[in-house]
Amino acid sequence: MRVLVVNAGSTSLKLALVGGDGSAQSVASLAELPPAVDAVGHRVVHGGMRFREAALVDGEVVAELERLVELAPLHNAPALAALADARRALPEVPHVAVFDTAFHATLPEEAFTYALPLRLRDELGIRRYGFHGLSVQWAAEQVPARRLVVCHLGGGCSVTAVLDGRSADTSMGFTPLDGVPMATRPGALDPGILVHLLRAGWSVDELDRLVERESGLAGVSGLSGDVLELERAGTPEARLALTLLGRGVAKWVAGAAAVLDGLDALVFTGGIGEHSAAVRAAVCGRLRVLGLELDERANAAAEPDADVHAASSRVRVAVVRAREELVIARAVRAALAG
Repeated sequence: MRVLVVNAGSTSLKLALVGGDGSAQSVASLAELPPAVDAVGHRVVHGGMRFREAALVDGEVVAELERLVELAPLHNAPALAALADARRALPEVPHVAVFDTAFHATLPEEAFTYALPLRLRDELGIRRYGFHGLSVQWAAEQVPARRLVVCHLGGGCSVTAVLDGRSADTSMGFTPLDGVPMATRPGALDPGILVHLLRAGWSVDELDRLVERESGLAGVSGLSGDVLELERAGTPEARLALTLLGRGVAKWVAGAAAVLDGLDALVFTGGIGEHSAAVRAAVCGRLRVLGLELDERANAAAEPDADVHAASSRVRVAVVRAREELVIARAVRAALAG
């Protein structure tokens, strides 16, 4: 079965045709599709309470996804638009939605529960969902370890504790806004700040724009959320933004190690995780207390997939290329076979 994988981001649309042998061929656009497509798999960031596994797309599924847009507007809205375009381009083949939140369905109650009244948690489904699950699943398969932490660092950044191949805790929460600093999102934020701004007259839309598009590395640096640009800029503000990123990720890794009762392996993946040796060094430099030692030469020269830990390190450190398209294609085949 040849699966066309549609991965719609906030500013990009990536298409890949994945063969049964695991080969992946980039596709320029929906207008330039290859002749043989047997099924289409769509990456959807937020699956809410309902979607714990891949779902064959029909009108009911589309309606439910539309209701979830407000929880991840930068991602679910483009995914829905791409889904509509792909269904028009390929109306005769099955379309399957595959969810980033599904991998985190194994989170234990103490990990997904917010310290909020029961009525909010039950009636409104307010809980930690977690994201980047497709990427984390792939990384966990490539680096088998009982106690693993995966740092998916890109435009969005998350840290996930994986125990025996299952999600045990993760930094992103009810939405993809929580956790470590990101390109344009602040990560963990005292909710009192938002209450204060509301009382100062800010509108909900203004707050939404602040936390989705104007904060994070871009907000602190005054430049952008592009790590490579910040590394080149070298201004005090750019250096502070990068320090906040490295420090925030390291704090979450250390916390994840506490959840796992130790750490056997650490993975860096995603655009920043794969390509910024400086960010990897900044994170690992704060984790020596866990017995982690980086090989500076290996880290500087690393191209995924590669190990970058020193021989004396008690923790394996790996750089893994994100291959979400392979996980999506596999989930599509399983959903259609079942």
